[in-house]
Amino acid sequence: MSFAACHLYNISLQYYCTNALIHYHMKHHAQSQVKELSSAANSLSQALLTLETADEVKRFLEDLCTPAEIEAMVDRWRVAQLLDQGYSYRDIREMTEVSVTTTGRVARYLEMGTGGYRTVLDRLGSKLK
Repeated sequence: MSFAACHLYNISLQYYCTNALIHYHMKHHAQSQVKELSSAANSLSQALLTLETADEVKRFLEDLCTPAEIEAMVDRWRVAQLLDQGYSYRDIREMTEVSVTTTGRVARYLEMGTGGYRTVLDRLGSKLK
């Protein structure tokens, strides 16, 4: 996935990062920190919205995330694109070396998530037409 694609639809990236920060974190936060964590997630969302170029998005993500975190996001985005194009889990595994478990997780969010993947896929599709 190009970082230009991230920039084009940074609102979805913003949601993904915010959602990951609040809901899929590995650390367990005290109930008293939930409001502060939500505020920090909103601040991150606003920070993402200030980025104006693909290069700015790339540099911000490289500062914010570990290489492994960026690779995981890129893998998930690539899988979402391939699923949207109709490829099977087996084909995706062969093409990307991404696990079937990750592909299944992306497929689940593509179909039953909050609509972030769908929003970006649809917008990118209309840009390419």
